[in-house]
Amino acid sequence: MSTLVALRQGRQGYLLSAPALALYVSLLVIPLLLTLVLSFNVFDYSSGINGDAYTVDHYSSLLGDPYFYEIFLRTFWISALTTLLCVVIGVPEAYILSRMGAPWRSIFLILILTPLLISVVVRAFGWSLLLGADGLVNQTLQAFGGSPMKLLYTPFAVVIALVHVMLPFMIIPVWTSLQKLDPAAEQAALSLGASHLTVMRKVVLPQIMPGVLSGTLIVFGLAASSFAIPGLLGGRRIKMVATLIYDQYLSELNWPMGAAIAVALLLLNLLIMLSWNRMIEGRYKKSLG
Repeated sequence: MSTLVALRQGRQGYLLSAPALALYVSLLVIPLLLTLVLSFNVFDYSSGINGDAYTVDHYSSLLGDPYFYEIFLRTFWISALTTLLCVVIGVPEAYILSRMGAPWRSIFLILILTPLLISVVVRAFGWSLLLGADGLVNQTLQAFGGSPMKLLYTPFAVVIALVHVMLPFMIIPVWTSLQKLDPAAEQAALSLGASHLTVMRKVVLPQIMPGVLSGTLIVFGLAASSFAIPGLLGGRRIKMVATLIYDQYLSELNWPMGAAIAVALLLLNLLIMLSWNRMIEGRYKKSLG
């Protein structure tokens, strides 16, 4: 009798989750599979895409051309630097936010989340106005007797704008982890003679590592696949993988090559993020015994 009840409950669970699974398959799995198939289609500039013929030439070109290596390397080091800066800025900011009292905590939390309500394109244009040749930054430098600097269409512009866009995605997971942290543990460590730096390093950081890990994965994944910021602030000189895919699809009209680059970006992103997740989780478990 108990076995029949368990089977019925299992069937009900599958039935209840069927709409979500169908949505997941139709909006994510099927488009990914179609992109994977497209990456193997033959392409010719005179006749276009041949859906009945398949080749691995696109992946061979991707692996054999140093031009693609340079763009992928640039994408990943910019994403890694963006993630590092978000950790350095976001973790202390989340800690300060968690120690604020009402109503300041709610006010500053709203201020952190407010930029998410503004389009990334609008924020990119805002940074272009600030960092341009006649922008506010260069005008300030000239007002203090300095010479104007080339800030726009540089990796600096891309990184600083990505940090601005991605910072809330770092602060919120860390802040959520800090809400689960018992302040008595910090007070106990301080009462036993530990310094504030030691408390942060030995007590707080090990317990909020799940939040830091979640934030780094989100920020790195979004930064590596970002299109608007590199396209508007990096220009044609500072190409990243997302802008390269855009060029292949809309400028070259070579959809199979664009699909191959997209698949390669997805696989490399997964490899880096899974490796990072495994390494940090191992250290987290070790630090907590």
